[in-house]
Parts: sequence; structure tokens; C-alpha cells
Amino acid sequence: MFSKIRKEEEILDTEEILKLLNEDFVRELEASMIYVYNSFIMEDCDPSRVTEAISVDEMRHMWWLADLITKRGGKPTMEHQELDFSNDDLKIMLKQQIQLETNGINRYNHQIDIIDDDEVVGVLKHILDEEKRHRTEFKMRLEGLE
Repeated sequence: MFSKIRKEEEILDTEEILKLLNEDFVRELEASMIYVYNSFIMEDCDPSRVTEAISVDEMRHMWWLADLITKRGGKPTMEHQELDFSNDDLKIMLKQQIQLETNGINRYNHQIDIIDDDEVVGVLKHILDEEKRHRTEFKMRLEGLE
């Protein structure tokens, strides 16, 4: 039982699906780490608590993606890029978090369009809905500062 992906009239194999899912997994891992750290150093309580709660959502997304990966015979990768934790300006942190959510929204929208696997698409749609909500939450906190 191999899953298929449609990409510009091409059918991609399971290995290519696993590559996409692992890229998603790593992006969720990175967001989790950034959000957890930011929640520790944010001085304003409301954005800190919201960021903390969203970091937990991102970890849950990792679990869902890991489940999809392992069901398809793969292993989740923990290899991520070096992350920059040097900024402690609340506005800059919220802008960075908004950008991470926007990147995820764009990535998941694209994958939903090209993946031909009902289970994967269903999970990605659920994650996409949460990423949109996260972006809205961060935007609301940023607007409250301006």
C-alpha cells in the first residue's frame, strides 16, 4: 500500500512523501523550540502564555506527522537548522512567529494541493486550520502593542 503524490502531472513515490512529511516535522520542531524559548523570555504575560500554548500545539503537530511518517515506513528526523535565540524584543519575536506560521500555512496549502493520500491530506488540513489560528493570535498580540 503505497501513497502517491501528484506534482505537475507526476506521481511521486512514498519516499518523496516521506521527505515532505519529514520537512514538515522539522519545521514544527523548530517552531516548538522557538516558541518555548520565547515564552520564557517574554515579559508581557498574555503574549507569553499564548506563545507557550501554541508551542504545545506545534508539538502535537509533530506527533501527528510522526504517526504519518512511521505508518509509511519512515522515521522522523530531528535534524534541524541552527536556530537564533538572540532577540528579546517582543514585537520582533511576534513578527518572527507570524512569519513562521505564514510559512507553514503556505507549505501546507501547497502540499494539500499535490498530495493524493486522504489520511495525509486530512491531517495537513487540520494542522493548517490550527496554523491559521496561531497566526491570528500572534497578530492580535502584535496589534495590541502598536
